[in-house]
Amino acid sequence: MLRHPDTLAESEQLQLKAVRTHCPELDALTRHVRSFAVMLTERQGERLPDWLDAVRQDDLPSLHTLAAGIDRDRDAVIAGLTLPWNSGVVEGHVNRIKMLKRQMFGRAGFGLLRKRVLLA
Repeated sequence: MLRHPDTLAESEQLQLKAVRTHCPELDALTRHVRSFAVMLTERQGERLPDWLDAVRQDDLPSLHTLAAGIDRDRDAVIAGLTLPWNSGVVEGHVNRIKMLKRQMFGRAGFGLLRKRVLLA
């Protein structure tokens, strides 16, 4: 369900089709996941309000929770799904600094931690 349909083997496609036929909830979930994936990969953030409405129309409580969370910060999510910029580089540096801090915990003082962060 979470993989691109073109990457599924024929047997996996048949299994998924059988499951989706027997379980309407999984069929709806698969449709929503795939349409969100298309929005994400093709930067179609303008489709988000329609996607949220479609999610709310189905009886899928877990997706309703996701939709409510997205709705709280709708403008930022639409920008994230539309614009080419992201904060990945900054998050990578923050992750690196946190790793160094964990490695240094209980060992030396702030001076050595500072040097490791600046020189690493």
